[in-house]
Amino acid sequence: MELNGSEIVVECLKEQGVDTVFGYPGGAILNIYDALYKHSSEIRHVLTSHEQGAAHAADGYARATGKVGVCMATSGPGATNLVTGIATAFMDSIPIVAITANVTLPLLGKDSFQEVDIAGVTMPITKHGYIVKNVEDLAPTLRKAFTIARTGRPGPVLVDITKDVTAAVCEFTPQPVANRVADSKYTESDLTQAAEMLCKAKKPYLMVGGGTILSGAFDEVAALAELLDAPVCDTLMGKGGFDGHSDRYTGMLGMHGTKSSNLGVSECDLLVALGARFSDRVIGNPKTFAKDAKILHIDIDAAEINKNIRSDLSLVGDLKEVLTALNQRVTKQNHPDWMAHIADLKAKFPLKYDESRLSCPYVIEKIDEVTEGKAIITTDVGQHQMWAAQFYRYSRPRTFLSSGGLGTMGYGLGACIGAQVGRPDDICINIAGDGCFRMNMNELATASRYGIPIIQVVINNHVLGMVRQWQTLFYGKRYSQTILEDQVDYCKVAEALGCAAIRVTEKDEVEPAIRKAIELKKPVLIECVIPEDDKVFPMVPAGSPISDAFDADDLAAKGE
Repeated sequence: MELNGSEIVVECLKEQGVDTVFGYPGGAILNIYDALYKHSSEIRHVLTSHEQGAAHAADGYARATGKVGVCMATSGPGATNLVTGIATAFMDSIPIVAITANVTLPLLGKDSFQEVDIAGVTMPITKHGYIVKNVEDLAPTLRKAFTIARTGRPGPVLVDITKDVTAAVCEFTPQPVANRVADSKYTESDLTQAAEMLCKAKKPYLMVGGGTILSGAFDEVAALAELLDAPVCDTLMGKGGFDGHSDRYTGMLGMHGTKSSNLGVSECDLLVALGARFSDRVIGNPKTFAKDAKILHIDIDAAEINKNIRSDLSLVGDLKEVLTALNQRVTKQNHPDWMAHIADLKAKFPLKYDESRLSCPYVIEKIDEVTEGKAIITTDVGQHQMWAAQFYRYSRPRTFLSSGGLGTMGYGLGACIGAQVGRPDDICINIAGDGCFRMNMNELATASRYGIPIIQVVINNHVLGMVRQWQTLFYGKRYSQTILEDQVDYCKVAEALGCAAIRVTEKDEVEPAIRKAIELKKPVLIECVIPEDDKVFPMVPAGSPISDAFDADDLAAKGE
């Protein structure tokens, strides 16, 4: 059948199983939006308040559902406004397809109105980028884009289409979706060596990374932990990859990880890294990280092997596939002394906070209690993000959505909207600091426009909390540009944007506020006012050994 380029875009989206698109229209992309209008009963379009919000929403949708998220924007500033969201997805290996439209082919390269080389701009932050200049190439390119986004190590792909291509006509033939192919490079010998390494270990430790979520290896990781009789820690991206209620779970590893995880990993004789990239925030000083341990690294991306930490053995492949084969080769192990030692560390170094007053950890524990740990939690970046990682116990995959690699302030609200659209039966809560929230708080208008019942929790300490914490500890309390002494009333902002709002200043107001927000089934903002100098502990100074983690008690013992 003969279709124009815009109709081909829509047919390809339907072919790929896309049911939702997040975006913002403009002149160059008008033809595509006209086609979307005609197919609105098949593909839902969510008009965000800003293109960055569209990219974050597509990202949140992808993280929460496991599908490829899709966002759209027009040429020039519309396209460049997607860049931060695309970079966020790239750093955390999230599959999104960003579709932009550009000026017509004769106007390319002439500094035309709203022209930008968005494929060139995004080249370092995408798995692949295309510019389509011929309508005959449009359908094959879109199909390749979705295949690349979801195959191997997932990530964002950009497809830029000149406006004349969106109007040109050619023959279109529907095609079935290409099956996902695992890019595995391990051998039977690798599996045998890995099984021997696992069975010889006396003090094994599992480190669960984001690849566990992306591969769907939750059950396989749990089975390996039981077979090995090993404790389990996670990275920020690995939250929900292992049940946070398990006795084996010791908490997050790294700069704001638990002392039990940091000390335990420093003492183990085998560290099994599962879909993790050994980020600097996780390993601290690479020269001292797990220095007494052999490293077994399993990851789908060969480029991650030996990049930050040298492994003694590596298996390159889809984690779920690798563990399914590996678990069949591992005999049941027992390490009672090692597990007892880890239990002692957990008992000696529990996470704690000042329970005498309202604090962010208290708010997060109440959210966990009220939602029975079943909510989808999104966050922005900073202290609240670390507290959300520490004090909410994630027991399922795809329930913690946060910008780990890029650390994008303003990420959470758009992501929360995307998650709620993708999983409408779940409670979706975004936790943000006041500094982060103000960056993209206009997306509350998106939530109210569509009646998307997200809950926005603003932890308001009137400062840029994490930066202030560093200024307090390492910069002689010189609070350069981190005090937010202004007159912004976030509750009034929320109400003006069509949302309900609740302000909380005391501990006994927290639970009723959460329950009311859930019952309202509409977008609600809860502002929680906390002291300006609350700190996230434990903490490891940048570049120090993770075993050097310190907390408030350690500082008090030093008289600091």
